[in-house]
Amino acid sequence: MDPSKNKIKTVDEYIESFPMEIRMILEKMRRTIREAAPQAEETISYHMPAYKLNGKNLVFFAAFKNHIGFYPIPSGIEAFKKELSSYEQGKGSVQFPFDEPIPYDLVKKIVIFRLKESLKVRGKETNEALIRI
Repeated sequence: MDPSKNKIKTVDEYIESFPMEIRMILEKMRRTIREAAPQAEETISYHMPAYKLNGKNLVFFAAFKNHIGFYPIPSGIEAFKKELSSYEQGKGSVQFPFDEPIPYDLVKKIVIFRLKESLKVRGKETNEALIRI
């Protein structure tokens, strides 16, 4: 099922629109992001799961025919350029192919980086109690 063709309103609905083997990957992506940024708001934006802090985007993810797209905006890609070098990339995105293990630990590191970056950009001191490393 193509979630962009429907009026998906929640991340649960988004995940449920895929076959079981893809759902399991999407659920693990979701858990990984939520563990790294528990205070982030979970929503649907651009027809995909999105995580925001204080109304600003942290990361997005989506399932496609052959990969999971992960969107930590350009700074998240740039900061982990070396670790992401073996994956297909765009300006603010990376593709994790289904035929390779998804690097959930790297996803977590990138989310934590984006969280710290977001808190710093907002002019707030980074509160380590809020960021689970």
